[in-house]
Amino acid sequence: MEFEFDWQRAARTGVPEAVLCAAKSAAQIGFIVGEARARGTRLLLTRLEPEAFAALDGETRYSLDYDPLSRSAVLGGDVPTEAGAVAIVAAGTSDLPVAREAARTLAFSGHEALLIADVGVAGLWRLMARIEEICACRVVIAVAGMEGALFSVLGGLVSAPVIAVPSSVGYGVAEGGRAALHSALASCAPGVVTVNIDNGFGAACAAIKMLGIPRG
Repeated sequence: MEFEFDWQRAARTGVPEAVLCAAKSAAQIGFIVGEARARGTRLLLTRLEPEAFAALDGETRYSLDYDPLSRSAVLGGDVPTEAGAVAIVAAGTSDLPVAREAARTLAFSGHEALLIADVGVAGLWRLMARIEEICACRVVIAVAGMEGALFSVLGGLVSAPVIAVPSSVGYGVAEGGRAALHSALASCAPGVVTVNIDNGFGAACAAIKMLGIPRG
């Protein structure tokens, strides 16, 4: 089985290569995990559906810390984390799978995120009750589906960069996250940048790189 895994990516770019498990067979995932174990290397796996996790052989399953909500798994255990740098703000509880993917990616790289959920703008008081905590963070990851109004609202309230993650939560014209994506891209709030729909991993990687920029 031939794989060209980028084991040096973290040293080169500051963020590790993750195993995108979607469309990979149990044998392929097991082989990559086995290679990492042989090297003594920690490994992050994303988009690992519960059915795909259950299909892995017992040795592979038992070696992984699996979170079914975020569909992510970690090989090699936790590392010490630094708190207070990143806030992950999710509009609704339906956005938690994407928010948790971002949080798990950050934790893998040593950043503990403040995760605040169910503060969508339909009940703006819920967001305002937590805004001081959010403003204390250096980077904000905002996750929202439907119309994606949360992105612009946060962009107008915080001094930190806001990374917008449109989620595929929605129906009708909002189905699949397209409306939220367009709202993020069309935001009039300065300092809002956007990643792809449901891309919690990509948002976390962007946040890690932002945190690596020395303060002026």
